[in-house]
Amino acid sequence: MMVATRIGAAPALWNKVPAITLTFWVIKVLSTTVGETGADYLAVHVGLGAALTTGLMSTLLVAALVLQLSRRRYVPWIYWLTVVLLSVVGTQITDILTDTLNVSLYVSTAVFAVLLAAWFWVWHRAEGTLSINAIDTRSRELFYWGAVLVTFALGTAAGDLATEALGLGFRLGVLGFGLLIVAIAAAQRAGLNAVLAFWLAYILTRPLGASLGDLLAQAREYGGIGLGTVVTSALFLAVIAALVLFISLRPAVPLREQRP
Repeated sequence: MMVATRIGAAPALWNKVPAITLTFWVIKVLSTTVGETGADYLAVHVGLGAALTTGLMSTLLVAALVLQLSRRRYVPWIYWLTVVLLSVVGTQITDILTDTLNVSLYVSTAVFAVLLAAWFWVWHRAEGTLSINAIDTRSRELFYWGAVLVTFALGTAAGDLATEALGLGFRLGVLGFGLLIVAIAAAQRAGLNAVLAFWLAYILTRPLGASLGDLLAQAREYGGIGLGTVVTSALFLAVIAALVLFISLRPAVPLREQRP
C-alpha cells in the first residue's frame, strides 16, 4: 500500500531503504571495506591523489544520488551503488583532513560525532522520527543520505584513531569493532531503542569494514595479510554484486516485517 501523502508535502514514496536483515549487514560491511581499499587503490596505486580521487568519486556519487532520488521505491543495485560511492567519498573526506590538512584524528572524530548528532537532531525536529522504516518522502530520504555520509566520515576517523593513533592494529580493530556490534545487538534484545541500536551499529560497521579491508590488503610487514587493494576490492565487489543480484530476485520483505 502506498504511504499517504502529507498535506503540503511532495508525493509520498515507497520506503526507499532495504529491510534490515543479515544480508543487509553483510553488504554494508563489504561496501565499507571496498570504500577503504578502493579509495587507497585510486589515490595511491593508480596515482590519482586524494583531491582527484575525491572529485571523481564525488561526481559519480552525485549521479548515483540523482538516480536514487528519481526512483519511487527501493531498487537494490541503485541503493547499494550509492552506498559504495558514499563509502569512498566519506573515506576520502577524512583522509584529506588527516593526511593533507594535518587535522588530528581526535579532532576529526569529535567534530564528525557532533555533526552527526546535530544532523539527527535537525532530522528528528523536522520529521519526528529517525526510523529507516519511514524513508518515504523526499525530505526524509535527503536526511537519510546526509546521515549515511557523515557516518562514513565518522567511522573512518574513529577507525583510524583506534587502529593507528591508539595502536590497536588491524586484527584487534576487526575483533574490537565486531564485539561492539555484537554488544549493541544484545543490548537491543535487552530493551535498547531499536532506532538508536541501528544507527550505532551502522556507524561501527564503517571502522569494522575498514579494519577488515586493511587487514586483508596491507602488506605483512604492516600487519596485514598481503592480498593487496586490487584483489581485496575485486573480491568484495564480486560478493556485493552476487548478494545484490540475490536480493533483487527474491520477493520484497513487507514493510511491517522490517526492523527497526
